[in-house]
Amino acid sequence: MRDTIIHKSAELFINFGFKSVTMDDIANQLGISKKTIYQHFANKTKLIEATTNFMFDTISCGIDEIRELDKNPIAEIYEIKQFVMEHLKNEKSSPQYQLQKYYPKIFSSLKLKQFEIMQDCVTHNLHRGVALGLYREHINIQFISRIYFNCMIALKDQELFPLKDFSMSSLMDNYLDYHLRGICTIKGLELLNTNTSQPTNNTPL
Repeated sequence: MRDTIIHKSAELFINFGFKSVTMDDIANQLGISKKTIYQHFANKTKLIEATTNFMFDTISCGIDEIRELDKNPIAEIYEIKQFVMEHLKNEKSSPQYQLQKYYPKIFSSLKLKQFEIMQDCVTHNLHRGVALGLYREHINIQFISRIYFNCMIALKDQELFPLKDFSMSSLMDNYLDYHLRGICTIKGLELLNTNTSQPTNNTPL
């Protein structure tokens, strides 16, 4: 039952936000009493903590599986982006923004774990891109990997990028294009142009 509660909570939090969804909402969706939820989680904060850890682990495992495919670094970045967007439902309720605002301790803990996994993923991607001649030889990998992470966090800031004006998918696509065009060689740009030549649904909400 604990896992069932976490799975349903994750679905509701992603679609409606951490602040909006109540314990009553979760109980009603599962057809159980709140008492049953409280048998597994002392309060909503504990449930959110367990749910965000579950979501983080799920996405991390999926990213690892994509990396094991050993695709070219440019294709890898876009496939990871697509995978994350599918699991976060394009973040229509901006769950990470709400997490930061209403549950800052959980957000800080999650952000640290995200940084660690993204540092490993992005630095490895950058090293492979340089080795394959797709990224410029003398880029500062440690600097770029940190800028990449912080920009990804900034994209989720609703004050900077209101959801009514920007869809998360369009923000991600625009940022990836910006990021890659700053580090690609001519060979990399040719591959990038091929990779992004297919039409995508990048219109704002």
